[in-house]
Amino acid sequence: MSVVLQWCMRRILALLPRHHILMETRPISSPQPLLQPGDKRPRLESPLPPKRGKKKKKTPVESGSSEDVISREVVALLGKEVVDKAEADGNEWESPFGFREEVELTVSSISSSGEGLALAPSSKGAWVVVVPFVLPGEVIRARIYRQAKMYSFADLISLEVSNSELRDMNRVKCKYFGTCAGCQYQMLSYETQLNLKRNVVVKAYQNYSNLPESGIPAIQPTIPSPLQYGYRTKITPHFEPPPKKVQKQGPSTSEEGKPPWLKIGFNQTGRRVVMDIEECPIATPVLNETYAPMRDNIAKEIYKYKKGVSLLLRDSLEIPGGNSPTATTQLGDKDNHVCITDHKATVRERVGDLLFDYQAGSFFQNNNSVLGPLTSYVRDAIFPPATSDPPSTTPPPPPTHLVDAYCGAGLFALTLAAHFTKVAGIELSADSIRFATHNAELNGLAHKVSFRAGDAAQIFDAVGDFPPERTALVVDPPRKGCDEAFVRQLLAFRAQTVVYVSCNVHTQARDVGQIVSWSAEETAVGGEGKGKYVLESLRGFDLFPQTAHVESVAVLRLVS
Repeated sequence: MSVVLQWCMRRILALLPRHHILMETRPISSPQPLLQPGDKRPRLESPLPPKRGKKKKKTPVESGSSEDVISREVVALLGKEVVDKAEADGNEWESPFGFREEVELTVSSISSSGEGLALAPSSKGAWVVVVPFVLPGEVIRARIYRQAKMYSFADLISLEVSNSELRDMNRVKCKYFGTCAGCQYQMLSYETQLNLKRNVVVKAYQNYSNLPESGIPAIQPTIPSPLQYGYRTKITPHFEPPPKKVQKQGPSTSEEGKPPWLKIGFNQTGRRVVMDIEECPIATPVLNETYAPMRDNIAKEIYKYKKGVSLLLRDSLEIPGGNSPTATTQLGDKDNHVCITDHKATVRERVGDLLFDYQAGSFFQNNNSVLGPLTSYVRDAIFPPATSDPPSTTPPPPPTHLVDAYCGAGLFALTLAAHFTKVAGIELSADSIRFATHNAELNGLAHKVSFRAGDAAQIFDAVGDFPPERTALVVDPPRKGCDEAFVRQLLAFRAQTVVYVSCNVHTQARDVGQIVSWSAEETAVGGEGKGKYVLESLRGFDLFPQTAHVESVAVLRLVS
């Protein structure tokens, strides 16, 4: 091939959109695609490298984001002095690896996102490689596909030496595991998963709280999920429309069933490319029962779609006359489970003896089996059991009032309402507040629970009659955590007990560190009467078994 022709081919490939690039040459439906020792992964076509001559724009990283978390863990692995020197020399973005270069590595640790971290060979200098589906101590071969600050991302090619103490591929229950981005830990025992998640909480408070070691209590064992498979009550498969060439040609007369180019499912790990997935073993049974015929219907109607679609399947109790079911599974004597696929339809869940209705497209925890233990834990944190030993100081009186910030459909406000005289909840979403108010009426609690729509930072304006010394505050914010305005208002109010529930332990650690340190600073400069917060306990909850995700509950108490 001539030099000119080679140049032209490279330019054509560089102009192709990413979703047209072939990402995987083997059939993704083959069972247990993750490698066994000695196996070699078929060649992957990695994303194209950036054009030469243009430097990557280095945008600020948001605190507590996945990029920020892995960056801090890379610093911890390399050592701060090493990274500081690289920054001083201006080569922290200069990877020692070429695009698609293959390298043999020994995995050092697992990141908080469930990926393996491996030091580059000594000949490459101080650098880290991030590889999915590998475990500490394993020797692997990997192929580099993207560079970042002081680290590179790589695909797993082969597993040369396995960690036989941790890895057992017989535990894997999904034929897409190792390619699908949804799960990271199916090859591990559940006990190991819980231990890893406890370690995520430990690292988060080391890296983000800015608290001294003496100010962080011993991290308690992670609370397990009653279900490790078949627990997820919401899935969102997606698919792309027919390629433009296919749209112009129309369906082939010989084409039967689902076209080979149609992929309905979830993203491949590390890529924005849809895998064709027929079922998800962590989803509840009724979702999988609905998903199969839904896939068939999409295949029949695919030529009508001009844009990509993100589907919604949500497990719900049947509401008589209230949510048109698409499939039904009988569980027990009283509850029929149905699958809701309309974003605006109403979903119903039972938590303990209470019922919760909410709009299908809105937020609600996606593992119903663990909501009983979670809400009970929050209750016990607010009302700790009395100890047999006489206290050294007189304990404060138990709280009589509850404030539920970021209350959503009212999960904590309503499950805890029986223990309080008065409860107030606030949420930015007006639709969520409408359902929360409905749920208070549905469960006969409207006489003591009220909800309002608005910014959580303004919630304390609505509870001016709540005595702070008899008030408990539950905080359950989105992944970005609380802003400074909310923390300042929290400190001005000074509730006796604060229980911070979080889906992002890293932003939780940051916020808790601010609450503790700022309250101590205020007390030190003349606010002795207000008291300061101490972090009393910290514990993870496993809302998503088989994945690296961990929920966290921090309990803060006001002390004089």
